[in-house]
Amino acid sequence: MIDPEIAAAMDFPLTPLTPDRIGWRRANGRVVTDAELTRGGAVTFTEQDADGVPVLVLRPHGVASPPVLHVHGGGMVAGTRRSDLQALSEWVAELGVTLISPEYRLAPEHPHPAPVQDCYRTLTWMARNGFPAPVVAGTSAGGGLAAAMTLMARDQGGPAIRGLLLMCPMLDDRCETPSSHQFLAGTTWVRTSNLTGWTALLGEARGGPDVSPYAAPARATGLDGLPPTYLDVGSVDVFRDEVVEFGSRLWRAGGDAELHVWPGGCHGFDQIAPEAALSRRARATRMAWLRRTLHL
Repeated sequence: MIDPEIAAAMDFPLTPLTPDRIGWRRANGRVVTDAELTRGGAVTFTEQDADGVPVLVLRPHGVASPPVLHVHGGGMVAGTRRSDLQALSEWVAELGVTLISPEYRLAPEHPHPAPVQDCYRTLTWMARNGFPAPVVAGTSAGGGLAAAMTLMARDQGGPAIRGLLLMCPMLDDRCETPSSHQFLAGTTWVRTSNLTGWTALLGEARGGPDVSPYAAPARATGLDGLPPTYLDVGSVDVFRDEVVEFGSRLWRAGGDAELHVWPGGCHGFDQIAPEAALSRRARATRMAWLRRTLHL
């Protein structure tokens, strides 16, 4: 059951994402304004080019602390470098971090590996331009891409990553966990939507034997050697079980992982109802992890 405060804020159509609705989803995505990004002057931002990838760089008004590379959500098919940033600019204002948000290419026009390549290109651009090792973070599809680029960095001897922050991440193209079958209607991201997103990214390969862990991180045969990782997800989220399993596999590999399953949280609950008690708890817990990880 969805938390009552969250449910009361869900005053919009809960229509599943199907291939014919991808264009509509893109056209009707929430536009984050300059005023929302700057949070009353506490944050400044610039648009930059990271080796061909447009990036938005947010900095605090004052001395910047270590960076966070955040990858936006959107089911692999929607969203921009400004997506999710009304909330995430809070990290810049409150913690003093520098936040970099890449605008990766979207499926189905640009299937795997284009999205993760753009994210990894941003990471290497940061390393070449003097940024210290970042926390890599991501929301939903961006959480999957954040985990994927971290695996790439581990496997390819790429730039150092200080921590991995995964918020309701999209990790497993097979869509066979109990929670993947449990939520068919009545919430923000349901099984039909999930199948649409993964099929846009992978085509006929989705769910088959040859999917790369750089597309679906749950496919990785080993999760050893990853940086300290924070994972959270709502209990009423199609991704719940794959997130819990990913955290368990990190522990089994000897990794440092912190996992939270928020009771009554649906997919994206903290952005739907940011002032709800559950949303405030989730945001505060993430920020506490960031403070510890970045030694702030």
